[in-house]
Amino acid sequence: MTVPAIEIDRLTKVYRPGKAPAVEEVSLRVPAGSVFGFLGPNGAGKTTTIKILAGLLSPTGGTVRLNGHDVERERSAAMAQFGAVLEGSRNVYWTLSARQNLAYFGRLKGLGKAAIRARADELLADLGLWERRDDKVGAFSRGMQQKVAIAAALIGDPPIVLLDEPTLGLDVEATRAVKDRIAGLARERGTTVLLTTHQLDVAEELCGQVAVLRQGRVVADLPTRDLLAGFRERDRYEIRIEGAAPALPPGFEAAEHDGLTVITGRVGAVAEVYDLVDRLREGGAVLQSLAQVQPDLEDVFLALTRGPAHV
Repeated sequence: MTVPAIEIDRLTKVYRPGKAPAVEEVSLRVPAGSVFGFLGPNGAGKTTTIKILAGLLSPTGGTVRLNGHDVERERSAAMAQFGAVLEGSRNVYWTLSARQNLAYFGRLKGLGKAAIRARADELLADLGLWERRDDKVGAFSRGMQQKVAIAAALIGDPPIVLLDEPTLGLDVEATRAVKDRIAGLARERGTTVLLTTHQLDVAEELCGQVAVLRQGRVVADLPTRDLLAGFRERDRYEIRIEGAAPALPPGFEAAEHDGLTVITGRVGAVAEVYDLVDRLREGGAVLQSLAQVQPDLEDVFLALTRGPAHV
């Protein structure tokens, strides 16, 4: 049996006796070479879990293994398995240049000068930092500093990368560069990426599987496609037409969007949809599309973290 890249077994963290655990009985298996989304609202326990994975906090109970190495019992071997960007932390040295930061972290990872230069040049170019490579990081924008932190986490080419809000503060172009880099890590290098983010479109695009935390507990842990399919509303449809909508049956509503009229609503049977389409055509409307409403990851996330649903 293949050893999971990240194996969390009944992880619990209590900060103060008598208070609710920040993390309670969390168990996860993250396959090697995957991009795994670790999602939840503020206070759900994501950052606590990430800090335990990174060896910055000790758990109250349970175990964590990175490529088979127990973080508590085999600390040195476990710490050698990953690079990390932790949200809300200063991950790089502001008094050093971008290149000097990468050289420093490369030396910490045991790389030689030639390997550091080659790897640093690659990362600086890929992340759009080349023109500012010799400038001090303290003079960079928040987004540029974040990109240096990501490069520092990747300098040692670790088998596991922990990314806590990696696109925070980045503009559209920089976000695209980071997303491409994350996808390429898994696809081309077989790197395992554990990604936490509040940008759910980023998670939906990149993650083959997601786990959702709520109040310190896992409420969903499924392949992204299966999770979305489980929340598909089979009785809800969307019809797009050119022209104004006539009087609609109960349960349907219309709105203007991108020059079209978008009609949405629920039906008891598919035949009701076809009846409505016939009525629209008779009224002179030009049908553009007809489809079941497909949920996105934001819809599913809100359902899991605000409602009673558990998957």
